[in-house]
Amino acid sequence: MMESSRQIMAIGNHSLFQAIVEELPHHDWSVFQTDNLQEALSFIGKHDCRIGLTFLEAGAESFPLEMERAVELSTLHWVVLVEDVDRLSDRARDLIYSNCFAYRTAPLDARSVNALLESALGMARLQDRYDAFRTDRQNDDLRMVGDTPVMQHLYRTIHKVAAVDAPVLITGESGTGKELTARAIHDLSSRRHGPFNVVNCGALPAGLIQSELFGHEKGAFTGANQRKTGIIENSQDGTLFLDEIGDLPLDMQVNLLRFLETLTVFRVGGLKEIPVDVRVLAATHVDLEQAIEKGEFREDLYHRLNVLQVQTPALREHPEDIEPLANFFFRRFADDKPVKVRGFSHESLMVMRQHRWPGNIREMVNRVRRSMIMCEHRLISPADLGLERRNGHSRGTDSLQQARDAAECEAIKAALARNKHKILHAARELGISRVTLYRLLEKHGIDRNGGPDEAASDFSSTSKTIQLT
Repeated sequence: MMESSRQIMAIGNHSLFQAIVEELPHHDWSVFQTDNLQEALSFIGKHDCRIGLTFLEAGAESFPLEMERAVELSTLHWVVLVEDVDRLSDRARDLIYSNCFAYRTAPLDARSVNALLESALGMARLQDRYDAFRTDRQNDDLRMVGDTPVMQHLYRTIHKVAAVDAPVLITGESGTGKELTARAIHDLSSRRHGPFNVVNCGALPAGLIQSELFGHEKGAFTGANQRKTGIIENSQDGTLFLDEIGDLPLDMQVNLLRFLETLTVFRVGGLKEIPVDVRVLAATHVDLEQAIEKGEFREDLYHRLNVLQVQTPALREHPEDIEPLANFFFRRFADDKPVKVRGFSHESLMVMRQHRWPGNIREMVNRVRRSMIMCEHRLISPADLGLERRNGHSRGTDSLQQARDAAECEAIKAALARNKHKILHAARELGISRVTLYRLLEKHGIDRNGGPDEAASDFSSTSKTIQLT
């Protein structure tokens, strides 16, 4: 029985094209032929058709309008037969380049066209598998990527604190994924079936913070036309994540401390305490101990929140994860990019590894997404990312030896990362002996284990529940 995916949408009626189309059923293809755009789109919508075939005759400066619209509107893998490629217009060339799988010029025969169609079908099947994989990942809220010892340590810490129903303080620079870490703790905890509510303490209007957190009774103040339950109360049996806790005003810190001590809330204008069963996670990018010294944060609240602590690493602390992260975000935002953009150039990956990433993961997301939209070539360049080689320093300031040393260091780090920091395998990949690799590790000050946590491999099996690479 013929596979339903071996159906072809053929647009065109030239005699040479017609002769090719009539031969295709002998190669186990089912062909639907039309020149009408609506008929074509209707057929595609109702059938498992993955391949399109069309024809440009000699003298045609561009695609006929119906044909052009069909190519642009459908998601088929198109094969274009061209009678005279030298007479194509720039617009026709651009359409073929941007939207089509392949093209073939005269002389044409059914056998060579069939080979192209088979390749297009193979690519369509790979695309189906990739789309299914990406959809599965997008349906999962966790986006923790990385397999370095630094990240393995983070995964292990998350598992430990998730198992205990106590407050957690998550620290780290801006953009390192503190909310993502809080979400992972919630999803791995016994409260995972309850709500996960996020409060950005720095974004709440000063006059409404108490009402937003604790709720209010009807008539408590002007405009309070009905009772409102606060975010804390709405987090019953779940997790409350207080992001940027260091920005919470001092007067509200008192109220929050009282809630943590009694696990009850008073709505604004209310007369009775309401018990609430909520786990509190808090995050900050500022040094709360310094804030305490300056009188900007209550010490008693700090100790209430800092029962358990998780620190999210800066991206520069695990540079081996930069390439996997970049590729992950490239796949995640694949729907935003032009069809012709296929990935990152080698130079882009080198420059990304050299960049300090002051904005961490958030900066990477922004740079990758912007570069995918703005890129006009098949591979994303450093210019598309808005990065310059050597992190913005003039090339003239580096000697040839410095450039060689930097390239050597990057190559060793990359080989170690790809080979899970196994010295023998990395040395084989680099084409050098283990003794030479040990000498180079010492020369460049590279940790042979990739980080401080030598026992991280023991955790690799348990980390898979939150590690999505």
